[in-house]
Amino acid sequence: MRTITGVAIAAVFLAAGGNLLPAGGTSGLFAQAQNSSGAELPLRRVAVFSSGVGYFEHGGTVSGQAGIRLPFDVDAVNDALKSLMINDPAQGASPVVSYPSEETLEKTLKSLGVDLSENPGTAEIFAAQRGAEIEISAPNSINGRIAGVERRANGENDDVFLSLYTNGSLKLIALKDIGSFAFKDPALNADLERALDLIAANRASRTRNLFVTLNAASPGRRDVSLSYVIPVPIWKVSYRLDLGQSAPLFQGWAIVDNGSDSDWNNVELSLVAGRPVSFIQALYPPYYLARPFEPLSIAGTARAQSYAPGYESADFAADIFADEEYGGQNAARSALQKEAASASAPVPAERSRAAGGSVVAAAAGGAAGDQFSFTINKPVTLLRRQSAMLPLVDGRLTAVKTLILSGTPNGSVHPRLGAEITNTTGMKLPAGPITVYDGGVYAGDALIEFFSENDKRFISYGEDLSVTASVKYSNTRFTGVVTVTGGVMTINRRLVYERTYTVKNAGAETKRLIVEHPVTGGAVLAEPKTYLEKTDSLYRFVQNLPGGGEAAFTVKEELPLSERIVLAQLGENSFAAYASNQEIPANVRAALSRAVELRQKADAARQALTELQNRKTRLAAEQDRIRQNLAAVGNETEPGRNYLTRMTGLDREIDGVNEEIVNAEKLVQTTRADLDAYIAGLNLQ
Repeated sequence: MRTITGVAIAAVFLAAGGNLLPAGGTSGLFAQAQNSSGAELPLRRVAVFSSGVGYFEHGGTVSGQAGIRLPFDVDAVNDALKSLMINDPAQGASPVVSYPSEETLEKTLKSLGVDLSENPGTAEIFAAQRGAEIEISAPNSINGRIAGVERRANGENDDVFLSLYTNGSLKLIALKDIGSFAFKDPALNADLERALDLIAANRASRTRNLFVTLNAASPGRRDVSLSYVIPVPIWKVSYRLDLGQSAPLFQGWAIVDNGSDSDWNNVELSLVAGRPVSFIQALYPPYYLARPFEPLSIAGTARAQSYAPGYESADFAADIFADEEYGGQNAARSALQKEAASASAPVPAERSRAAGGSVVAAAAGGAAGDQFSFTINKPVTLLRRQSAMLPLVDGRLTAVKTLILSGTPNGSVHPRLGAEITNTTGMKLPAGPITVYDGGVYAGDALIEFFSENDKRFISYGEDLSVTASVKYSNTRFTGVVTVTGGVMTINRRLVYERTYTVKNAGAETKRLIVEHPVTGGAVLAEPKTYLEKTDSLYRFVQNLPGGGEAAFTVKEELPLSERIVLAQLGENSFAAYASNQEIPANVRAALSRAVELRQKADAARQALTELQNRKTRLAAEQDRIRQNLAAVGNETEPGRNYLTRMTGLDREIDGVNEEIVNAEKLVQTTRADLDAYIAGLNLQ
């Protein structure tokens, strides 16, 4: 039975002790698999993705239990742990992957008798070895046991002394006077030497090894394969287009970099174009979760506590837990527990390869999921740290020379030299630069985005200095249908954007011109009625330029505008402005003129009412003033009797004003009702 194991999910990871580095092997981003006997598992397949990663597959024959070493650059270990796949057909195979943890060096150094993990100085080393027996040269040889390290102020600097117990007394020796030292304990000297070896080896290489152990019940020979995805330089593409032939020649080349320290020898190379999700997750460094600190459970003393009175029914607690809400929560929790248990079961991974697609002379193209893969037809050999250009496509395509006038230029400009090309290669082509040749010589450079089969694209590679173009702009507003109904006047207008392109061809031959006209948001095309094609942001029109002649081309776009006016809310001046606007039809203006007259009457009635109300307010204020004066002088005095006479007159005047106000209010209501009724009754189409 053939088994495929996703190591990042199902394999057992073991922390490997000992030296971080192999005795030999390959560094760089790519691994070179070797089995336990030293024979390599050859690299047989490479797929380079446009997302910056590469798929590598090794394969070979092993017997019985086999150990395979996979050296990776430290920057590639996270990706290797995330993607490593093992394919072993052996019955009962249970692969194990072990590797040195990122903490191995630090923790190994800390475990040694002499700890160099924090880059200590001589004073720190002595302080950490208090009690150890040591032999120093200062400059004479002295034997003793380390009692400690002391610092004593000496001006701006401190003097550091080793406190050494020797011959029954403590002796202070300045560190600056010590020429050399050695521990009397051979184990400490061995640990110091081992620590230095580990540090030197780690600094010398960035390689980290994954050790794969393939366990098999039988000793028979079998074919196994390993694959993984790690960072690689992206592959690039460049094209050549020769427009000087009746059937234009089109070539595509892939640029591939082997940035590793391993040779690619006769590998199957695929180049995958697309935009997959790709990310790095830190699987290599160990992580430790922070946990809460709980105090010790000791007896201590009990705290006083009071209790609330209980309920009479003994079944209350049982009723709570039988309640629908609690029961629903318990059922949901049980379902979640079952789901979590089933999710923890291992799911076997499956391995697939992209099916081949159409074939051209240089490479076979085919779908790779939602991406597109190019597989070089012949095995590829590419030495380490070398790059190569590999043929991708070589054939003919359809191309029509044309000039392209783009944008909204100010002043005279030259249209761009270009071509309309159709992808008849049968392959999806990635984005890249195109070097254009015409008439047997270099004509210019162009760029093209992702180019699907049978798709048409325009490219441009220069300017035609024999052709000049200019653009004239104008905007005009026209009033269309005006309607009045339900007291609302609707004015329909259209804003016409007009651009006239004038192009002069000083050359002798007729030329094809593509005019790229920017789309005006919300507007519709009025002239011309047809176009060659349209994108989200522009129209493309085609024109023929006669040799030695001049051509003008006009594009009109109409933007519909609609204005709604509630007539009852218009003031007199606004009414008058619309009634005199010559853009509005005569029948509507006549109706608005009548509405203006009614509005004037309503406004005059409102003004008369306001004046009466103001007059009443003034009379009341005068009456209050006289009343205050009367209270001050008394009504039995001569001035008081005059004030009484004046107040009586004011009362009669206020009564008269009140009658006028009542009549004025009725007039306001009548004139406003006449205006509203007239406006509501208008129905003009």
